[in-house]
Amino acid sequence: MSGAGYDAVVDVDDEGDLGHTDLQEDLEFHNSNFDDRSTSRKGAPSGGGGGLPLPATASAGGSNSGNNNGGGSSKRYLWTLSFYAQFFDVDTSSVLARCWAALYPRANFLDVLEGNPDLYGPFWIATTVVLILFLGGTISQYLASTGQGPFAYDFKLLSGAAGLIYGYTLFIPVVLFGALRYFGSESANLLECWALYGYGNLVWIPVALISWSGVDALNWVFVGVGFGLSVSFLLRNLYPVLSATDRQTSKALLVLVVALHFGLALAIKILFFASGSPVSDDPGKGVGAGGGGGDAPADAPSLF
Repeated sequence: MSGAGYDAVVDVDDEGDLGHTDLQEDLEFHNSNFDDRSTSRKGAPSGGGGGLPLPATASAGGSNSGNNNGGGSSKRYLWTLSFYAQFFDVDTSSVLARCWAALYPRANFLDVLEGNPDLYGPFWIATTVVLILFLGGTISQYLASTGQGPFAYDFKLLSGAAGLIYGYTLFIPVVLFGALRYFGSESANLLECWALYGYGNLVWIPVALISWSGVDALNWVFVGVGFGLSVSFLLRNLYPVLSATDRQTSKALLVLVVALHFGLALAIKILFFASGSPVSDDPGKGVGAGGGGGDAPADAPSLF
């Protein structure tokens, strides 16, 4: 068009005099800035022109496209932080919801995970259990040693709790996952196994808080209730996965899960609430064994 570089501005009288035909007085021409706008749009990034904020996905999309051009953004290597960060990509509300689902199970826990198992909750739950077992075991030893001389902390309780809880939560799911893979279960997932065992440890927190009393029968009851609740949680959620194998294999794996969890519960009772336990003939023995002194009896119960 011949007038491509101009704007046409027409002024119309407020009174709406349509009979006025002298357009020369009302018609003015101004320089157009269409070319400038088109140039600025070409130079500006997509989605960011006109002073509008970028969309929420613009930065992610741009970075992904850039990474794809540079060799692929979906690759995460073991030596990069992004590889491990993806296992902790969960918010507080999701962790609390999963903790509640572990304490009060109404649905399959693998469904609660919604295909996004995390290691954030299992790590902090295991750490909390370790600390409370150390504190509860220390209180139990202190109560058992009342009136028998100065009390010395046994820091072997802390290292023993860490080795027991972290080792059980880390390695038992690996063994279970390997067994399921070996026997042909395609539904096995290592992260889900870790999450299941990690959140299953939550029940040991209240058990450790109340099992430091000097009444040994109550301690056995509390640990037994904790074992029952936690093993039923594991069996309820593992059964659909274990049943993917043949009948004999699934039974053997179920027995293995129960036996290993019973061993954990027994170790917690004997090592951390040893007042009157089978390994100690005298409830007051071994109280100061870990305090660096040489007054501990030779037959004192030890974590190692």
